[in-house]
Amino acid sequence: MLSYATRRVLMLIPVLFGMSLIVFSIIRLIPGDPAQTILGTKATQEAIQSLHHALGLDKPWFVQYVSYLKDLLTGDFGTSIRTNAPISQEIWPHLAATMELSFVAMIIAIFFGINAGIISAWKQNSIFDFTAMVIALIGVSMPVFWLGLLEQWGFSLELHWLPSIGRDNIRNAVNPITHFFLIDTLLQGRFDQFWVVIKHLILPSVALATIPMAIIARMTRSSMLEVMRSDYIRTARAKGQRMFWIVYKHSLKNAFIPILTVIGLQTGLLLGGAILTETIFGWPGIGRYVYNAIQYRDYPVIQSGILVIAFFFVMINLIVDILYAVFDPRIKYR
Repeated sequence: MLSYATRRVLMLIPVLFGMSLIVFSIIRLIPGDPAQTILGTKATQEAIQSLHHALGLDKPWFVQYVSYLKDLLTGDFGTSIRTNAPISQEIWPHLAATMELSFVAMIIAIFFGINAGIISAWKQNSIFDFTAMVIALIGVSMPVFWLGLLEQWGFSLELHWLPSIGRDNIRNAVNPITHFFLIDTLLQGRFDQFWVVIKHLILPSVALATIPMAIIARMTRSSMLEVMRSDYIRTARAKGQRMFWIVYKHSLKNAFIPILTVIGLQTGLLLGGAILTETIFGWPGIGRYVYNAIQYRDYPVIQSGILVIAFFFVMINLIVDILYAVFDPRIKYR
């Protein structure tokens, strides 16, 4: 297991190297000029050329890439063209915001998705099964931005139960340490602010959880139906074991490998694909951070943001591969 994990970690090096090269090359094809964006449309050609020289954009692209790679190997993500601030300092609060939102969304998706899939398989062809699968189909098909707007209209504007937007408006009250506001409030013993953070998380996390929850529910139902037709399940029933233990102890464990695969993929997608949810709910995550950088042609921020997302995506896949052996002892890694 250790040797396998080590090999997979070493494989990250060429993957991230290739990703950095592809991103570095593609973003140079984006129409527009960072210097022109910063200086405005009335800037003179001399001022634009001077800023090009200051930013190193007048050098050949491969020289720029080698310089970027050298800085990256030393842990230096560079400096933002737009804000002139170190990216390593800017990116962490945004990444933490997305990770916190994605974590809560996946907890919701896993809990409700797995249990809905289990009950649907257990009560196959029942009213609950039909209803749950119709809801899952709607969840997969429903645009996230539309659901987010509905949530804001219903729970915020009409009922006044939950805040409609924002994480920045509670930043000063939380006094962030790790920039994971849930953890920060618990570390400081500020339980009143903990519930404020929870309230701000509910609407965006539910909107973000809808699609993965529906996919997990459908995959759980499919896997559970296959397992529950097995001989050892019929034997357990014949022995008079409680249905709860048959489902959760025997069936779910043996059906969990494909479910775990879907959970891993959806978690990685949430980290990089939450930009619509973050935009609707004013959530300052990594998606909005990279999107704003694209608008301003902030090359270093775009490169670093995408590379960080790719790193976490690959790491999540590695963790899922290792967990395969935990849930199925027949899987051996050498």
